[in-house]
Amino acid sequence: MFTRTMVKTKGEGMIANGLPLGLSVDLQKETYDWKKDVIVNKPKLLEEIVEALENKEIKLLRRKICSIFSIIDYPKSDKIGLINIDRNGDTVVLKKGPLLEELRQVQEAHTIERAKYYLERLKRGVTEVKTSKINDINLNRWKEYTDIITDSLWILDKRDNSGAHIGSYWGNFIPQIPHQLMMRYTKKGDWVVDAFVGSGTTLIECKRLGRNGIGIELNPEVAKKAKELLRKEKSTNNVVTEIITGDSRYINLQDTLSKHRMEKAQLMIMHPPYHNIIKFSRSPNDLSNAKSVEDFTKMFADVVDNITPYLEKGRYLGIVIGDKYSQGQWIPLGFYLMNEVLKRNFSLKSIIIKNFEETRGKRNQKDLWKYRALVGGFYIFKHEYILLFKKTMEK
Repeated sequence: MFTRTMVKTKGEGMIANGLPLGLSVDLQKETYDWKKDVIVNKPKLLEEIVEALENKEIKLLRRKICSIFSIIDYPKSDKIGLINIDRNGDTVVLKKGPLLEELRQVQEAHTIERAKYYLERLKRGVTEVKTSKINDINLNRWKEYTDIITDSLWILDKRDNSGAHIGSYWGNFIPQIPHQLMMRYTKKGDWVVDAFVGSGTTLIECKRLGRNGIGIELNPEVAKKAKELLRKEKSTNNVVTEIITGDSRYINLQDTLSKHRMEKAQLMIMHPPYHNIIKFSRSPNDLSNAKSVEDFTKMFADVVDNITPYLEKGRYLGIVIGDKYSQGQWIPLGFYLMNEVLKRNFSLKSIIIKNFEETRGKRNQKDLWKYRALVGGFYIFKHEYILLFKKTMEK
């Protein structure tokens, strides 16, 4: 994903940003992929780039780049110490695929001016880190972030069930959703609030990615189980993850934030019930027990009014919601909730469509639902929405 400077001192393991790596680096996941990453001698790479830039003929420049390309593609051919790590060498971790792509782009440039432009860009990527105010993505190495989705259609084959993540809780969303949102809209150490935390999916991802997380859950039994799952998720990141039992419409989020010397959160995620498709409890305060769609929408709006004042201006709110079918009609819950948020101090940034192939309620009933769809003249739900909003001003 992004580059990270490493130094190996005598008698010690690899060090990055003052922390021991043990040859395990990655970006935000703290893993090093030997198949996809390459550890390069940084001074030597810069030396080779500078020598290439000094050429006045594109033929000579291409020859130099071809030499670098060959070494990166086949490290055993390295005769100049580009890949070899000196005992006290200054090294940098790069994604092999994007690096080869950039070198190929230099080789294929039609003019020496364009080739040098690409080379200067590569040089900046190795020497400089350029990030925005809302995430840790190094924009000088943006091609390396192949796992970050930027399209509005998310086709995800299966949920991540690694670590403490479970798929048995009714209605929990897949971990890839909070993972993607945190990568795009938070930095390490930022605070994330999930107003419908359920089994703790968001907070588990917080522990993995080095974000602090606060989750609110109405059902005490569900909250207890989520806390157990959080304890099972081991993490080297020194972050806070806290679950509060209570009603998101009325809970005092300010007290919890103040306890941690914070005034605002940097990302909020809401995954409410899809009205009464699944009944999560018998409590009248549960949105899944709302007597009507209008009541459901009003209850959700109360959550927004109570929680989002503690979202920092200019930061993001993500809502995961699906529609429902009732009495022969498609009920667009997603659009109803979207309109409620837009009545507040938010602008709509994206409507993401995410697939889902099978729900627990429809498992092993594909033929039955196809028959019902043919008889009823409707289409079977295969998607849900991820609605992204940016807070434009304080209330």
